[in-house]
Amino acid sequence: MGSLHENPQHGFGGLLNGLQEAYESGRTKDLAWRRAQLKGLLRLLEEKEEDIFDALHDDLGKHRAESYRDEIGALVKSVNHTLRNLEGWAAPEKTQAPLVSFPATALVVPEPLGVVLVFSCWNLPLGLALEPISGALAAGNVVVVKPSELAPSTAAFLAANIPRYLDPKAVKVILGGPEVGEQLMEHRWDKVLFTGSANVGRLILTKAAKHLTPVALELGSKCPCIVDQLDSKRDRQIAVNRIAGAKWSVCAGQACVAIDYILVEEKFAPILIELLKSTVKRFTTTPECMARILNARHFRRLSNFLDDDRVACSVVHGGSVNEKTLTIEPTILLNPPLDSDIMTEEIFGPLLPIITVCRMDKYYVTDYNTPSVHFCKSFRTAEIELF
Repeated sequence: MGSLHENPQHGFGGLLNGLQEAYESGRTKDLAWRRAQLKGLLRLLEEKEEDIFDALHDDLGKHRAESYRDEIGALVKSVNHTLRNLEGWAAPEKTQAPLVSFPATALVVPEPLGVVLVFSCWNLPLGLALEPISGALAAGNVVVVKPSELAPSTAAFLAANIPRYLDPKAVKVILGGPEVGEQLMEHRWDKVLFTGSANVGRLILTKAAKHLTPVALELGSKCPCIVDQLDSKRDRQIAVNRIAGAKWSVCAGQACVAIDYILVEEKFAPILIELLKSTVKRFTTTPECMARILNARHFRRLSNFLDDDRVACSVVHGGSVNEKTLTIEPTILLNPPLDSDIMTEEIFGPLLPIITVCRMDKYYVTDYNTPSVHFCKSFRTAEIELF
């Protein structure tokens, strides 16, 4: 089978040897093999759609619509795009040769890297496992994927079904916690892909450096939304719809692409807050439409932000929490202290601070990850286009 439950103390040398043999056999470079793997992924998504919905609901309480939009549907679109372009991407390209080599010609030939290791995350546990797998297979690589142990139902689904739809000698699923990840990083890989926190990303890079393994990291941060004008009624609602969608629609704000806080001029703050309140009510008409917090530890981390009296008094909408269901109401805060935990740590949840400034066109924040009262000129160089 393609999934493994090895004891970390035994290491993964045999696994790597088997994958290396599969890669060196040359069959993964064949375009027909690559297409077959991509079509296998599409069959998996189609035939096991209900099982995917159930797994994502078990792990994160995701609604079917959210699961399809953010994971299944996005994957189907991505894999179909890859299938349409695969032949062109894999074809050699002519390039200029140096004059000294005349009359020779030169080609750039795309070649797979070899054995790829993928660490997927818990907030998009299906999409951020299968998306990098599809890219690696399309390029002719063999793959090991370690799903997040914090999304156990999705991890079990991947371990049970990937061997049935993909080449089990070329794609392996390894289940386990941090100790398994550490053991995997003791080996040399041709590429490591990691999605997760900056702290774990540092550990991945440190271990990869020992083998000079190339690493691609996708990490989070305190990502701001900058609102510099709300002049027309139409533009106001468009902007607020996008803000609400970018903050609360993806895994209840538990996503690196979610807005962490808003910067807005003081004169626009009352308009923005009222529009956000009404829009959130429309977007969350039933509790089931929004995912829950991952687990009790993450719930306590988020609720602790609100336990700070200085932060609690800045809540202008929401703020209710339910530890039994691990749910937190979409919450808007106005000018919480900049030295509070909610403004110095990545939020990664449904809490949205709004920070006001006097004039946006004369200032910009020097470090988005550490909001500061010290500003400099030329804020517009760092604008985010909302309209």
